[in-house]
Amino acid sequence: MNNATTPRFLLLPGWMDSGPTHWQSRWEALHGDERVQQDDWVWPRRGDWMARLDEVLLADPRPAVLIAHSLGCQLVASWAAHSKHTHRVLAALLVAPPDTEAADMPPQLHNWRPIVRQPLPFPAVALFSTDDPYCTLPRANGMADDWGVPGLEIGALGHINGDSGLGDWPEGRQLLMRLVEPVADDD
Repeated sequence: MNNATTPRFLLLPGWMDSGPTHWQSRWEALHGDERVQQDDWVWPRRGDWMARLDEVLLADPRPAVLIAHSLGCQLVASWAAHSKHTHRVLAALLVAPPDTEAADMPPQLHNWRPIVRQPLPFPAVALFSTDDPYCTLPRANGMADDWGVPGLEIGALGHINGDSGLGDWPEGRQLLMRLVEPVADDD
């Protein structure tokens, strides 16, 4: 692939961003992935986050691979259901989608209800922990089914974040590259 078709790897952190020990921050440092910065990480507004993702995608003509964690997964689903620019996305890795419809979700996430459940128009895979405090396995699998993507249980890793002790998480990167390679080869 030449530079014009080499995909950009866009990190979509969840609520409160991803801290220094989070695998997304480590991938940013190790692989040069680009973090999509949001104006408000504390009180995330769905429409604002969707508009920001459109801005970032339109700022560069190269295709993008979305690497979402937590609320970033809900961003991908919401954005894909409304954007006219989904053709710019090659694939998406959706890690630990939260159940924003759960009764015990923080009030800052109220405007992420209802969960958008339309099929994604690009290849994706959703990864779940068996003991995620923000989403039960049945709810996570239900979201993956509704989004039309395979769901993969990857063990008891909590919310698959900085507290999960994943370090650079090479297994996650391998899953990402297996998802991207067949799509990139089709171009």
